[in-house]
Amino acid sequence: MGKMAFIFPGQGSQTVGMGKELAEKDEKAAAIFQASDERLGFSLSSIIFEGPQQTLTLTYNAQPALLTTSVALLEKVKEAGIRPDYVAGHSLGEYTALVAAGAISFADAVYAVRKRGEFMEEAVPAGEGTMAAVLGMAAEELKAIAEQVSNEGAPVQLANLNCPGQIVISGSKEGVERASQLAKEKGAKRVIPLDVSGPFHSSLMKPAAAKLADVLSTIAIANAEIPVIANVTAEPMTEKETIQQLLIEQLYSPVRWEQSVEKMIELGVNTFVEIGPGKVLSGLVKKINRNVHVYAVNDLASLEATIAALKGE
Repeated sequence: MGKMAFIFPGQGSQTVGMGKELAEKDEKAAAIFQASDERLGFSLSSIIFEGPQQTLTLTYNAQPALLTTSVALLEKVKEAGIRPDYVAGHSLGEYTALVAAGAISFADAVYAVRKRGEFMEEAVPAGEGTMAAVLGMAAEELKAIAEQVSNEGAPVQLANLNCPGQIVISGSKEGVERASQLAKEKGAKRVIPLDVSGPFHSSLMKPAAAKLADVLSTIAIANAEIPVIANVTAEPMTEKETIQQLLIEQLYSPVRWEQSVEKMIELGVNTFVEIGPGKVLSGLVKKINRNVHVYAVNDLASLEATIAALKGE
């Protein structure tokens, strides 16, 4: 029997109505959405369930919304007696992973990611920074382009190393545009500008990281009961000091997702269960390794099907 990892999605996976059916049919799930509203002091759940999408997608709403929906689904998976050997999450999803690992309480995580969203939004005035996905180019080659453009005065860097041939760059609007152009000239298959409100996981997020450090010092972080594969290092972390430090660095460092998945496979994981809205991470895992089992739990139907499959294995 191989090992199992739970993986949790980040921004971009939010959709209006996510988790609604679950909350209507399950008291425990409903209580999680309610706890989120109480901790934040406003009705986040009505934005999640009713929208509009534009409001839900604002980073300081999307972050706690995805965390809350993912945790509601996670509780149902846990209720079925399914336990992971490792957990990981993509950017924001790392906070959900830390809740799953017992390192941060759900209420504190909701508060922390709401603040994280606010700080990310404030760090760079709207329109001054952006991100783009570069397809079909090696990391080393793209890194060289980003460094060249940054040295010319327009900051841009690698932000998400998602899977072979899919890397997101982030930085100043000018830096991302120039690097995108150069990447195309040097053979990238496609460059897709992303609809994001800022240059996440770039050096431009350092002011946000400083503010986030203050917030993280006010909440209780415990040692993780399940090893969490960190975005920044793609290595397991369990010590609370390490967790706190890497959450701060995560804001301005690349998300090493491809390396994180490879690390889990190296540690014996052959079953990945994505818990939360969408199927983005499931798709990335399949592109990284075709031989592992991948399940996506994003609503009641997929929850029941996945529990049945895992219980049957």
